[in-house]
Amino acid sequence: MLSLPRFLVLLLSTLTAVGYGAMAATPVKVDTARIAAGDSEPQNWLSHGGTYAETRYSSLSQIDTANVGKLGLAWFHDFDTSRGQEGTPLVVDGVLYTTTAWSKVYALDAATGKQLWFYDPKVPGQYGIRACCDVVNRGAAFYDGRVYVGTLDGRLIAIDAKTGKLAWSAKTVDGVHSYTITGAPRAARGKVYIGNGGAEYGVRGYVSAYDAKTGRLAWRFYTVPGDPAKADHAASDSAIEKIARPTWYGNDYYKYGGGGTVWDSIVYDPDLNQLYIGVGNGSPWNRQIRSEGKGDNLFLSAIVALDPDTGKYLWHYQETPGESWDYTAAQQMTLATLPVKGVPHKVIMHAPKNGFFYLIDRLSGKVLSAEKFVGVNWAEKVDLETGRPVENPEARYVDKPFLSYSGAAGAHNWFPMAYSPRTSLVYLPTQQIPFMYTKDGHFEFKPGQWNLGVDMMGGRLPTDEAGREAMRNALQGWLMAWDPVAQKEVWRVKYDRPWNGGVLATGGDVVFQGTATGRFRAYAAKSGEQLWDFDAQTAILAGAISYAVKGQQYIAVLAGNGGGLPLTLPSFYGPQPKPPGRVLVFKVGGNAKLPLVDPTLAAPNVPTQTWSADTVERGRVLYAQHCASCHGMETLSAGILPDLRRTALLTVKDAWEQVVIGGALTSRGMISFKDRIDADGAEAIRAYVGSEAAAAAVTEHR
Repeated sequence: MLSLPRFLVLLLSTLTAVGYGAMAATPVKVDTARIAAGDSEPQNWLSHGGTYAETRYSSLSQIDTANVGKLGLAWFHDFDTSRGQEGTPLVVDGVLYTTTAWSKVYALDAATGKQLWFYDPKVPGQYGIRACCDVVNRGAAFYDGRVYVGTLDGRLIAIDAKTGKLAWSAKTVDGVHSYTITGAPRAARGKVYIGNGGAEYGVRGYVSAYDAKTGRLAWRFYTVPGDPAKADHAASDSAIEKIARPTWYGNDYYKYGGGGTVWDSIVYDPDLNQLYIGVGNGSPWNRQIRSEGKGDNLFLSAIVALDPDTGKYLWHYQETPGESWDYTAAQQMTLATLPVKGVPHKVIMHAPKNGFFYLIDRLSGKVLSAEKFVGVNWAEKVDLETGRPVENPEARYVDKPFLSYSGAAGAHNWFPMAYSPRTSLVYLPTQQIPFMYTKDGHFEFKPGQWNLGVDMMGGRLPTDEAGREAMRNALQGWLMAWDPVAQKEVWRVKYDRPWNGGVLATGGDVVFQGTATGRFRAYAAKSGEQLWDFDAQTAILAGAISYAVKGQQYIAVLAGNGGGLPLTLPSFYGPQPKPPGRVLVFKVGGNAKLPLVDPTLAAPNVPTQTWSADTVERGRVLYAQHCASCHGMETLSAGILPDLRRTALLTVKDAWEQVVIGGALTSRGMISFKDRIDADGAEAIRAYVGSEAAAAAVTEHR
């Protein structure tokens, strides 16, 4: 073994301690090799999951179990939007890059928070209605001096990392169907990889690769078959015709789009030079409608391995064959080498919505182990010989409804999990949200609108406190430490709500997670003991990161309430404070303070006008169909979007109609609904919201 000269050892040690950014005026080149070796420079956070392995682990250990209680706010930076913040920042050579709601991008000095540049892609407000789960963005990719971001309206943009100027922009979607992009791109081998969302709206999923320098489309892989009479001329052609199409039935499946969107997880494997994509749910959800109740419907709810250079199909593993529950496989994939029955395997660790934790062989796609990490009743187990779940025959809700212990929100959704090589544990944001699946007996496909094939009207929420308490208790959330080799839980920390934030594990044996109630907390990685707590004033959904500048370790996380569940199901908790979205950065001894938030709510704005019971009931149905997914079930808003019971518009018929029918607030995301309801329908909704405002006024007066 050769020994390095002492001065060179000291130089390398200094570079590692202070970060390259302290010694370079411009960003050092970030390429495939540097990201692959990202563990060697923990002062940076070069890729979405930290490195290509996406472990969400930082080996920095200055902050540890002994001193984490002394963490304080070092600095914060407010964004210009208070919508949901789901982004994971990147840190490259002393600069923090982050995306926000509406696909906006900031570059900040990582030590001070000083804004270096800001880029607004100016997403048209009307695209907000196409986003099933808020106008969020989960992050950027950094590659060869540029920051790459997918925008809500379907563009992939490249921004010069030094100047903040646009280098190129590529439209990745057709502009006709209701595609959106909320996920973070990944970059490797001179290409940028990006998927999209929109399955509920009747789109056909795919992932695309673009040349990082020019923005030219390199290849595209479709995840479900399209019109058999039309050629795609895509990298997926052979796999679609030979593998996927034979698993679909009927003459209309392609007319529904099929779904299968790659809306979140895309992972590059430098060890095997493979690209893994996590494929989403079917469209409609219900396979009885989508595919005559038959077939596996590949590649829905599957992990698919592709050649990153050509997009050629390599292998797939389908976790939920014939998906019918919105059980996507789009959740984070983490790469590691783990022993399975004593034999080391290169594996993908995956904890998707369906409630099973999988170890999947990265060479072959064979499932090596799979166990429930929550109570699951749609399937008994996964048969490791066939790789298929042993289903509960009642789960497909063909003849009668099926109450699933874990429903469409998933046992684990998009919130990042972390894996610590020090403890060999996965730290998993887990939840259990029951869901009653009932076939929609009156399904009619409506392009650009929700097409589930599931009856979402359901029953009324309880109005008594005892009933609401029972429903609150049914919605569970916890942070779990999971042994992926033994496939068992090690410890858990229970929360009083689901939909808690992503996780970071560190070399100081500390685990960080934000909560739905606005707390940012640190736990002992080995025991789950709470070590530190910070009031962030608003929900933290995103995953945290760690980095260092000039030898000082920092923890950074985005804060801002939003996303699909908080918009739709805030009902049992009431409106929350609404500070602007922001990035929070902590260090030992930090003493910055957040400004106070006024918790005062506007009083319900009760109309003096009255309406017939029939009109109010019609409004209730229309509200559930068109308004609840953004403004909250039964008008019980969390305040992320306007609480319609409190808006000044409620008591002015003409103003209400100008917004609902006339589209007066389109630029702010509230489009005209004239193609879905008429003026009488808009008035019926106002009648229903007015009646709920009156009820709220009585309750709050008490």
